[in-house]
Amino acid sequence: MFEVLAQMYYGPSHGSAGGVSGLWMYLAALLVPLALGLWAQMRVKSAFSRGSQVEATSGISGAEVAKMILDSHEIRGVKIEPVNGFLTDHYDSQHKVLRLSPQVYSGHSVAALGIAAHEAGHAIQDATRYGPLVLRNGIVPLAKIGGAVSSTVLGFGLFFALALSPVLGKMMLLAGIIGLGLVVLFQLINLPVELDASRRAKDLLKSTNIVAPGRESALMGSVLNAAAWTYVAATVGTIVTLLYYLMIFLSAQRRN
Repeated sequence: MFEVLAQMYYGPSHGSAGGVSGLWMYLAALLVPLALGLWAQMRVKSAFSRGSQVEATSGISGAEVAKMILDSHEIRGVKIEPVNGFLTDHYDSQHKVLRLSPQVYSGHSVAALGIAAHEAGHAIQDATRYGPLVLRNGIVPLAKIGGAVSSTVLGFGLFFALALSPVLGKMMLLAGIIGLGLVVLFQLINLPVELDASRRAKDLLKSTNIVAPGRESALMGSVLNAAAWTYVAATVGTIVTLLYYLMIFLSAQRRN
């Protein structure tokens, strides 16, 4: 398979050197997203574990922090409820529900307060019609379709291009690339949304002294920074995959 891939990249005359290059490109496209994802998840879990061991001196829970933030911004009609799972916290803008995992909903640690405030930040974005959030929500349906299409047709497109029908294979690859491009677009738009929510959380908790300056503030910041890196890692990983299939498609175009 690697030799055939190399021929698509470089043509049949490049021999084993092309095969080695094709192998490295294939491994990079496979391993880079996986390694980035694992690194980001390990960093989040490590930061959350450290932050969970320190109780905030304010003594309030994540759910209470979220309610205080919503009330202070006069945001009505947003429910706050627990959701099962570990770090499954999210704000549902469609149903106006802020869902917090058990460790965050009932937790009093600086990690719990930081994550709760981050999700409340999304509710503030929604209430104030924050531009990137509106744009992100608008592209969600296209990104879902793009993700479904790319996961289905890219592999088949590669197989057809290599073994059965180059023309049909290239059409399938192009469809998958467009779909994956929509996913990348969504992820790029989502980055400022998440970073802004974390900034809001830090500012709100520090200005109200819900999280004390010094160690508490530093640990809370490390949790939110680590969480932000999960989105960066996912975006970079998807871009790497997109570039891989794009190179295959362009090489196939040049061969024909």
